[in-house]
Amino acid sequence: MLLAAPLHLLIILVAAGGFLIASHIRRKKLKNEALVCPLNSNCEAVIHSQYSRFLGLPLELLGMIYYAFTAFNHLLFLILPAFNSGEIVAVVMAMSVMAALFSFYLTYIQAAKLREWCTWCLISALFCSIIFLASLALL
Repeated sequence: MLLAAPLHLLIILVAAGGFLIASHIRRKKLKNEALVCPLNSNCEAVIHSQYSRFLGLPLELLGMIYYAFTAFNHLLFLILPAFNSGEIVAVVMAMSVMAALFSFYLTYIQAAKLREWCTWCLISALFCSIIFLASLALL
C-alpha cells in the first residue's frame, strides 16, 4: 500500500503526543500539582474522580502503556516489514479498537456523569480516534 508509511508515521506521532499528555497528567497527579486545563474546564474534577481508575490502575498510566505499545509496534511495522504479520496486526488493531471505544465511554462519563470536562482527556480521546481511523486505513 502506497500510503502505509505515512499512516504509520502519523500513528507514531499521534501516539507520542498521547504518551506526552498521559505522562503530563501522571506527573501532575504524583506531585499533587493542579492540572491546568487550556479551555478553562475542570480537569481536576475529572482526573481525581471515581472514574479515574480502571481495574485499580490510573487511567493515565494505562494511556501511557497503550500509546507506547502503539508507537513501538507501528515503528516496527515501518522499519521491519516482516514484523507486519497477521497476528501482530490483529492484536495492534484490537488495541486501537478497544482504546477508541474506551475513550468514547470516558467522554460520555465526562458529559453525563461528571458534567465536567478535561481538555487533556478530550485531546487524548481525539488521538485514540485518529489512531483507530488511521489503523483502519492500513487494513
